[in-house]
Amino acid sequence: MSTAYVATALMTIAANTFSGFAAMTRLKPIMRTLGPALDRAGVPESWLVFPIGALKAAGALGLALGLLGVPLIGTAAAAGLILYFVCALYTHLRVYDFSPQFFLAIVFLGLAVGTLALDPTLVLNVAG
Repeated sequence: MSTAYVATALMTIAANTFSGFAAMTRLKPIMRTLGPALDRAGVPESWLVFPIGALKAAGALGLALGLLGVPLIGTAAAAGLILYFVCALYTHLRVYDFSPQFFLAIVFLGLAVGTLALDPTLVLNVAG
Protein backbone atom coordinates (compact mmCIF):
# COMPACT_ATOMS: atom_id res chain seq x y z
CA MET A 1 0.00 0.00 0.00
CA SER A 2 1.63 3.25 -1.13
CA THR A 3 2.11 6.28 1.07
CA ALA A 4 0.27 8.42 -1.49
CA TYR A 5 -2.77 6.13 -1.33
CA VAL A 6 -2.82 6.09 2.48
CA ALA A 7 -2.44 9.89 2.70
CA THR A 8 -5.15 10.53 0.08
CA ALA A 9 -7.50 8.00 1.64
CA LEU A 10 -6.98 9.51 5.11
CA MET A 11 -7.73 13.02 3.79
CA THR A 12 -10.85 11.71 2.05
CA ILE A 13 -11.95 9.90 5.21
CA ALA A 14 -11.40 12.99 7.37
CA ALA A 15 -13.21 15.33 4.97
CA ASN A 16 -16.23 13.06 4.54
CA THR A 17 -16.44 12.18 8.23
CA PHE A 18 -16.55 15.86 9.16
CA SER A 19 -18.93 16.74 6.33
CA GLY A 20 -21.27 13.86 7.15
CA PHE A 21 -21.24 14.76 10.85
CA ALA A 22 -21.83 18.45 10.08
CA ALA A 23 -24.77 17.59 7.83
CA MET A 24 -26.38 15.13 10.24
CA THR A 25 -26.06 17.48 13.22
CA ARG A 26 -26.83 20.62 11.19
CA LEU A 27 -23.70 22.28 12.53
CA LYS A 28 -24.50 26.01 12.76
CA PRO A 29 -21.39 27.44 11.03
CA ILE A 30 -21.91 25.05 8.12
CA MET A 31 -25.65 25.73 7.88
CA ARG A 32 -25.04 29.45 7.23
CA THR A 33 -23.97 28.62 3.69
CA LEU A 34 -25.42 25.12 3.33
CA GLY A 35 -29.01 26.14 4.10
CA PRO A 36 -29.28 28.68 1.27
CA ALA A 37 -27.48 26.28 -1.11
CA LEU A 38 -30.02 23.55 -0.31
CA ASP A 39 -32.86 25.99 -0.98
CA ARG A 40 -31.41 27.07 -4.34
CA ALA A 41 -30.83 23.46 -5.38
CA GLY A 42 -34.31 22.37 -4.30
CA VAL A 43 -32.99 19.82 -1.80
CA PRO A 44 -35.06 19.49 1.39
CA GLU A 45 -33.21 20.08 4.66
CA SER A 46 -34.65 16.79 5.93
CA TRP A 47 -32.21 15.04 3.54
CA LEU A 48 -29.23 16.19 5.61
CA VAL A 49 -29.38 13.10 7.82
CA PHE A 50 -30.29 10.64 5.09
CA PRO A 51 -29.16 10.45 2.36
CA ILE A 52 -26.59 13.29 2.46
CA GLY A 53 -24.89 12.80 5.83
CA ALA A 54 -25.33 9.04 5.95
CA LEU A 55 -23.79 8.48 2.51
CA LYS A 56 -20.76 10.62 3.30
CA ALA A 57 -20.27 8.83 6.63
CA ALA A 58 -20.73 5.42 4.99
CA GLY A 59 -18.17 6.35 2.33
CA ALA A 60 -15.68 7.39 5.01
CA LEU A 61 -16.29 4.18 6.95
CA GLY A 62 -15.85 2.09 3.80
CA LEU A 63 -12.55 3.79 3.00
CA ALA A 64 -11.37 3.19 6.57
CA LEU A 65 -12.26 -0.49 6.25
CA GLY A 66 -10.28 -0.57 3.01
CA LEU A 67 -7.22 0.77 4.83
CA LEU A 68 -7.72 -1.74 7.63
CA GLY A 69 -7.62 -4.79 5.36
CA VAL A 70 -10.90 -5.10 3.46
CA PRO A 71 -9.69 -3.69 0.14
CA LEU A 72 -12.78 -4.26 -2.00
CA ILE A 73 -14.94 -2.35 0.48
CA GLY A 74 -12.53 0.57 0.22
CA THR A 75 -12.65 0.43 -3.57
CA ALA A 76 -16.45 0.35 -3.57
CA ALA A 77 -16.57 3.24 -1.08
CA ALA A 78 -14.31 5.40 -3.25
CA ALA A 79 -16.45 4.64 -6.31
CA GLY A 80 -19.61 5.40 -4.31
CA LEU A 81 -18.23 8.75 -3.15
CA ILE A 82 -17.36 9.62 -6.75
CA LEU A 83 -20.92 8.86 -7.81
CA TYR A 84 -22.30 10.85 -4.87
CA PHE A 85 -20.25 13.97 -5.66
CA VAL A 86 -20.92 13.78 -9.40
CA CYS A 87 -24.64 13.81 -8.54
CA ALA A 88 -24.11 16.65 -6.06
CA LEU A 89 -22.33 18.72 -8.69
CA TYR A 90 -25.07 18.02 -11.21
CA THR A 91 -27.67 19.14 -8.65
CA HIS A 92 -25.85 22.46 -8.21
CA LEU A 93 -25.20 22.95 -11.92
CA ARG A 94 -28.78 22.38 -13.00
CA VAL A 95 -29.91 25.42 -10.97
CA TYR A 96 -26.77 27.51 -11.63
CA ASP A 97 -25.80 27.41 -7.96
CA PHE A 98 -22.12 28.29 -7.62
CA SER A 99 -22.15 28.60 -3.83
CA PRO A 100 -19.20 27.51 -1.67
CA GLN A 101 -20.81 24.05 -1.48
CA PHE A 102 -20.43 23.67 -5.24
CA PHE A 103 -16.69 24.28 -5.01
CA LEU A 104 -16.35 22.05 -1.95
CA ALA A 105 -18.05 19.26 -3.90
CA ILE A 106 -15.35 19.66 -6.57
CA VAL A 107 -12.65 19.27 -3.91
CA PHE A 108 -14.39 16.26 -2.37
CA LEU A 109 -14.80 14.70 -5.82
CA GLY A 110 -11.09 15.22 -6.46
CA LEU A 111 -10.22 13.49 -3.20
CA ALA A 112 -12.44 10.52 -4.03
CA VAL A 113 -11.06 10.27 -7.57
CA GLY A 114 -7.51 10.46 -6.22
CA THR A 115 -8.24 7.75 -3.68
CA LEU A 116 -9.71 5.45 -6.32
CA ALA A 117 -6.89 6.19 -8.79
CA LEU A 118 -4.25 5.26 -6.19
CA ASP A 119 -6.17 2.24 -4.89
CA PRO A 120 -3.74 -0.71 -4.75
CA THR A 121 -6.61 -3.12 -5.45
CA LEU A 122 -6.89 -1.67 -8.96
CA VAL A 123 -3.17 -1.62 -9.77
CA LEU A 124 -2.21 -4.12 -12.44
CA ASN A 125 0.78 -6.20 -11.45
CA VAL A 126 2.58 -6.76 -14.72
CA ALA A 127 5.54 -9.06 -14.34
CA GLY A 128 7.93 -8.74 -17.13
